[in-house]
Amino acid sequence: MVYQIPVLSSSGKRELSVDLPQEINPHLLWEVVRWQLAKRRLGTASTKTRGEVAYSSRKIYPQKHTGRARHGDIGAPIFVGGGVVFGPKPRDYSYTLPKKVRQAGLAMAVADRAREGKLLLVEDFPGVNGKTKEFLAWAKAAGLDGAESVLLVTANEVVRRAARNLPWVVTLAPEGLNVYDILRTGRLVMDLAAWESFQARVGGEA
Repeated sequence: MVYQIPVLSSSGKRELSVDLPQEINPHLLWEVVRWQLAKRRLGTASTKTRGEVAYSSRKIYPQKHTGRARHGDIGAPIFVGGGVVFGPKPRDYSYTLPKKVRQAGLAMAVADRAREGKLLLVEDFPGVNGKTKEFLAWAKAAGLDGAESVLLVTANEVVRRAARNLPWVVTLAPEGLNVYDILRTGRLVMDLAAWESFQARVGGEA
């Protein structure tokens, strides 16, 4: 489907016709986000088994004639401070997801923002030279007032530095564009270099 996306530049405002997927598959987006978050999990949770806790293996009292239940060492899972049965151990939560599914998910996420009128392309950032107040002035002129969160994707490191201190702006380099960050923010702002990188990543489908 062809969308008319607004493009801002120092010379004014124009529109760019872009071809993005018409159908948005929520389950496919869920699959990609789940895969992303699984990759981010550290998997460092760890507990000790009864063989790893620092207790003596001595039998705590005789087997018979005490009137109490029979027990072995105090490191058994039944005791406070004892080992844990089937507790977590360090593991890798990541798994593979087909490349075409990842490409389709990214294209659909961008298409969803375009469909809602929440996608803005930027040719340049006039007046932004690394200062937050400079980016705020540019954002106000562009109609971004902080009422909703913004995902700013630009190859310009100076612009990213100027915007990263704002709590309502998430900044990414073009290669870092991902489905999770697109969906968790309200608006998507990309410079033309980031847009070309996005097109290359989805295999020219966008």
